[in-house]
Amino acid sequence: MTIRLTVAQAVVRFLEAQHVERDGVENAFFAGCWGIFGHGNVAGVGQALLERELSGEPSHLRYHQGRNEQAMVHAAVAYARQRDRLAAMAVTASVGPGATNMITGAALATINRLPVLLLPGDTFATKAANPVLQELEDPANGDISVNDAFRPVSAYFDRVHRPEQLAPALLHAMRVLTDPAATGAVTLALPQDVQAEAWDWPDELFSRRVWHVARPVPEPAALDRAVAAIRAAKRPLVVAGGGVTYSRANDALRAFAEATGVPVAETQAGKGALAFDHPQSVGAIGATGTTAANALAAEADLVIGVGTRYSDFTTASRTVFAADDVRFVNLNVSTFDSHKLAATALVADAREGLDALAAALQGWRTDSVYTDRASRLAAEWDAIVQQAYDRDAQPLPAQSAVIGAVNQLSDPRDVVLCAAGSMPGDLHKLWRTRDRKGYHVEYGFSCMGYEIAGGLGVKMAALDESDPRDVFVMVGDGSYLMMNTELVTAVAEGIKIIVVLVQNHGFASIGALSESLGSQRFGTQYRYRTDTGIDGDRLPVDLAANAASLGADVLSVTSIDDFRTAVGQAKASTRTTVIHIETDPTIPAPDSPAWWDVPVAETSVLASTQGARTTYDEHKTHQRTHLAPPNEKKDNA
Repeated sequence: MTIRLTVAQAVVRFLEAQHVERDGVENAFFAGCWGIFGHGNVAGVGQALLERELSGEPSHLRYHQGRNEQAMVHAAVAYARQRDRLAAMAVTASVGPGATNMITGAALATINRLPVLLLPGDTFATKAANPVLQELEDPANGDISVNDAFRPVSAYFDRVHRPEQLAPALLHAMRVLTDPAATGAVTLALPQDVQAEAWDWPDELFSRRVWHVARPVPEPAALDRAVAAIRAAKRPLVVAGGGVTYSRANDALRAFAEATGVPVAETQAGKGALAFDHPQSVGAIGATGTTAANALAAEADLVIGVGTRYSDFTTASRTVFAADDVRFVNLNVSTFDSHKLAATALVADAREGLDALAAALQGWRTDSVYTDRASRLAAEWDAIVQQAYDRDAQPLPAQSAVIGAVNQLSDPRDVVLCAAGSMPGDLHKLWRTRDRKGYHVEYGFSCMGYEIAGGLGVKMAALDESDPRDVFVMVGDGSYLMMNTELVTAVAEGIKIIVVLVQNHGFASIGALSESLGSQRFGTQYRYRTDTGIDGDRLPVDLAANAASLGADVLSVTSIDDFRTAVGQAKASTRTTVIHIETDPTIPAPDSPAWWDVPVAETSVLASTQGARTTYDEHKTHQRTHLAPPNEKKDNA
């Protein structure tokens, strides 16, 4: 039997029929489709979504109207992360700028290993009227379009020139989207004439299809090698990454830590792997890490990475794991990540791998003196956090006090969300995470503008799971100005998020970095231009008025006491609320001495740059390759 549909109609019907299953729990994979329409998709995917919405069928693919194509991808990616990659969304845009606006979101998804299906319109496959509006012409390459820019940032890319190509393209797309080791942005470019072309499709293409998300178990010999390395260690440290949460391995990690006494440090994506007050939790590691985690990392003779890809922030640009004899065991579902840092690789699902390690290590426990020291260091850091929370700076509050107020007034299951600027580093060090899904900081791409759209996606995921948790979006003025458009979408959809808008009149994070690198905060403050540069008075930008103009409720406060009151009001409200507060960007949060490798000009007439280069050269001497074979002494080259 066949059914006659356009290519676009077939795409929508196929997406509606896809389901995933893990651990016996099954659900529809696609929760909806975001879209902004133009000539490249309005009569194709747009018409198909309209037809399904008017059908009245409960299984129809729900359409969501966005205001910015990049933001739509961010919302879809945040949704997938909140659902532990077991549900996702599609995003469609028109050919040309609508499509290319999605490229940043595609890169973010692929870098963070999060599934999203992108359906950009494309130029005519028939070339009947080329060059069409917004078409890129290359005199030397007749089959190129702007959508080819998606190739390097997609986990899978295809262009459907003919209806016959659609079925294998869709099946390959689902293969990648549901593979924890390979997922990311999947791009299916759809020429606008092909979208509208009809074809007789086999019924089975639209039959219910269940994709089983596997939990790979460790290979026995690899498990033996990992266990031998752990048993030989005197100062082991777990580094928990995002893979712990995506695998829902939090209970397995807690059981492993309690049975072995091994302390657990957390990456940005892994924060919340253990509750902040668990005896084995030592908090954030790396360039934005705690003094506790980084002190233990400096002494560790074995690092057990679980679901981490070891970004430069995690390793403090390969300086934080400083012991001469340090070795690595990497438990990861991705073969690529498991072999990093010349590690003993344990390729497996995080939960299955931790369970297998715990069983094989039964009866083994690290020395109690070491375990007790880790707990003591964590307690000392927590006291520092409390001081930062309680800091009553005048005349403007410190950002750390704002973070503390949100942490103390939010419910344990509420979500804090951020992406870029100074806030992610402060949150990584200071936020006391109480729920495994309570911390959502996008730091793989650290994309300014992710915050509000991402908060919308997280809240949509929570609503789809009948989960009443609030979402606190922490955003600075720099990121807010880059992309605040989805405040309008939140209002239109009737979806409540709480946006904490911190005004510090510029790029606080890069300003501090610029100063540390000898560049004197150049180009990082929002000021009027004068004869000597952009160094005049502060701009009179009213971000509170801007947020109100977009339909949000706005509470503008000046003190921490008033801010606390505003948080209570926002919690009680049913509407999207923006809390605006000005802070002092020169008051730093407490820190550890960890380093981040950002090269400084090797020659300069500026004394500030010369001094920064001297400091940089000193730090470079501590950078490690981690290439020596296990059990061999390593040099510091």
